[in-house]
Amino acid sequence: MSATTSELEWISYILQDLQVPVSFPFTLYYDSKVALHIAENPIFHKKTNHLRIDCHYTRDKLLEGFLRIAHVSSHTQLADIMTKPLSESQHHFISSKLRLLVTPPIPA
Repeated sequence: MSATTSELEWISYILQDLQVPVSFPFTLYYDSKVALHIAENPIFHKKTNHLRIDCHYTRDKLLEGFLRIAHVSSHTQLADIMTKPLSESQHHFISSKLRLLVTPPIPA
């Protein structure tokens, strides 16, 4: 989550340098309720000690109003088409949400 937050910050700086209007906050959709809870909750537990720096960075961006995080169910997570093996029906569902088109193969 912190890597994505960092990338969003970098992209926003580039867009602002190019004088492209940017509206804040960016919404980051995430399918892990545990990660969302850790990012929003200022209390750290013993098992999350290794996450402190990343969580502080993401939480700071949340408090600044730069970022907003929202839960999306795993079934409708559009990024899964690039990161996970999917069933045929799930692949078609996500493809339709992304408005991907089926094209005929290029003849040899």
